[in-house]
Amino acid sequence: MFELLGIPPQVLLGQLLIGLINGSFYAVLSLGLAVIFGLLNIINFAHGAQYMMGAFVAWMLLNYGGIGYWPALLLAPVIVGIIGIALERVLIARLYKLDHLYGLLLTFGLALIIQGLFRNYYGVSGLPYQIPSALQGGQNLGFMFLPNYRGWVIVASVIVCFGTWFMIEKTRLGANLRAATENPELVGAFGINVPRMITLTYGFGVALAAFAGVLAAPIYSVNPNMGADLIIVVFAVVVIGGMGSIMGSILTGFGLGVIEGLTRVFYPEGSAVVIFVIMAIVLMIKPEGLFGKSA
Repeated sequence: MFELLGIPPQVLLGQLLIGLINGSFYAVLSLGLAVIFGLLNIINFAHGAQYMMGAFVAWMLLNYGGIGYWPALLLAPVIVGIIGIALERVLIARLYKLDHLYGLLLTFGLALIIQGLFRNYYGVSGLPYQIPSALQGGQNLGFMFLPNYRGWVIVASVIVCFGTWFMIEKTRLGANLRAATENPELVGAFGINVPRMITLTYGFGVALAAFAGVLAAPIYSVNPNMGADLIIVVFAVVVIGGMGSIMGSILTGFGLGVIEGLTRVFYPEGSAVVIFVIMAIVLMIKPEGLFGKSA
């Protein structure tokens, strides 16, 4: 069928796979945003800067401490998550009872500060980060040559995304988190430290962004602006999936990555805007998002 349209099957399948790889980053980043908004009601515009911090922390661990990719995949999210916890305690916690706009403005300002600091010290030129030796090379799939590292990105993203969904939706800890956001006074009466739980939740959402940054470091150059453009797309993904919907963010992230890849085959000029066109259509038809709940 695709040959009748003048499109070789190899090109189509190759773009689908590339779209799935991009969708992996969309899914992990939008998941972090959904966790923070869904459980804390904060629109975290600093998410892109925290994604960039994850990549930079991995780069600094390697170049200043000799710590390779695999330890950095665990250490960088923890380090950036701790920084996020400090920001939440000092600044963001003061805004929980105010309108969403205040949180958005604060986190937008934090993003500009973080990007400015890294730009001041490291400039805007990309810094290389080597693919770990265990993931070098690739596999010949017949229709394309798939680098092993990009295949790992898909696998790692799927594991982290659905592991997070399971923890929040199917475990007692997740039930406590959801209850704490809906009725913190009642949950606190059972002896649960609600402020600590909220702080750790924000730190976890930030750690997800940092994890995506470490995954991205060997693929894209590590630079202060790497999260600035991506975060706009990720916000669109979250809006389409439904603000605060965990499963919506995961499925929409992967799905929109594939749609973006297909658009590059059939209408390359539209690939940069197709996600925003879909967002506009979804908002007109279902303002709460595909998986969101009506107010």
